[in-house]
Amino acid sequence: MVVSDSTLIIWDDELTSYDPGPGHPLRPLRLDLTVALAREVGILTGPSVTVAAPRRADDDLLALIHDPAYIAFVKSTQDPARSSALWSQALRHGLGTGDNPIFDRMHESAALVTGGSVDAAGAVWEGRAQHAVNIAGGLHHAKRDQASGFCVYDDPAVAIAWLLAAGASRVAYVDIDVHHGDGVQAAFYADPRVLTISLHESGRTLFPGTGWPDEAGAGAALGASVNVALPAGTGDRGWQRAFGSVVPPLIRAFRPQVLVTQSGCDTHVRDPLANLRCTVDGQRAAYRQLHELAHEVCDGRWVAVGGGGYDLVGVVPRSWTHLLAEATGAPLPEHTPQEWRDYVAEHADGRAPTRFLDLEPGGVGASPGQSLDSAPDARGGAGSSHADAAVDAAIAATRKAVFPAHGLQP
Repeated sequence: MVVSDSTLIIWDDELTSYDPGPGHPLRPLRLDLTVALAREVGILTGPSVTVAAPRRADDDLLALIHDPAYIAFVKSTQDPARSSALWSQALRHGLGTGDNPIFDRMHESAALVTGGSVDAAGAVWEGRAQHAVNIAGGLHHAKRDQASGFCVYDDPAVAIAWLLAAGASRVAYVDIDVHHGDGVQAAFYADPRVLTISLHESGRTLFPGTGWPDEAGAGAALGASVNVALPAGTGDRGWQRAFGSVVPPLIRAFRPQVLVTQSGCDTHVRDPLANLRCTVDGQRAAYRQLHELAHEVCDGRWVAVGGGGYDLVGVVPRSWTHLLAEATGAPLPEHTPQEWRDYVAEHADGRAPTRFLDLEPGGVGASPGQSLDSAPDARGGAGSSHADAAVDAAIAATRKAVFPAHGLQP
């Protein structure tokens, strides 16, 4: 177990203002319930923990990644006298759709999320905190001049660009969201200073339909974009095998100064928008391994942001409380506090889970604290040889595409 010297948690209730509206999957309730749970178990008041409100990213900061004309357009959508011409232009920028509706205070709330991720990166880079977490961040689909996949501004990309401008020469980004981290990849596709690794459900079955092993970077950055496209149905065992076969060797070979991770928990078997079969237990194991890699390779410099996750009550609060507990070194009880369950009953639809982990000791899958390397897939027994072969083929394709560029054997 590694120990955290100090952790900055970025939080303010205003972060829940990033709200695409009723019926949209990206509901700010998931953040509210996570912070409520973390508060009840004492994470936010730990001795080495600082909680700070984010600043709002200004235009110059956003322009490290985004086209100034796009930023100006996003601002203009708040004009009450919206014209038909504005709506036509909105569609060209990926806005005004079901996925990316124009909502109140869209620029202000997206800039606040982005400022929070940059604040997290700044605290780690400048030595004010060893780890920093912004669970409201992780909006990894936005492009230079286009919103995409619920994301208006690409906060992890802006945070990485800030690190480079501040003097970092090697930054690694590991994205464990179920969806391909296409926006961050696009931002640094030809930049050899940034290693981007995305483990995601294959684009054959899931948005955005990208993230193939041959998307490996350009020019001097060939090999610096890494994609593991996992077949639908992959559970803890296959996911963990893919992670262990790709992420640690590449991080050790690249030797980044800072590790930035996107912590989407929509890989869960209960997530309504995707098709992987992981558990909270497996997600906690991934957070632990990323934490350990940060200490092994980056002197502990770890910036973690949130991401996707659409089981708002049953999964997201537990998974991201595990992330916060991992970053801060706080212990968690076996059961969620009754006070939090009462809060859920008052503020949300759905029954609050009583356990912090999914898998009962001795039951199907790994028990709490058990390695997932040899555990069966969640809800899938030991898995079929066909499923194992499909995961192994995905791993092999990724290693073949990028390992030689890092001096590693495929």
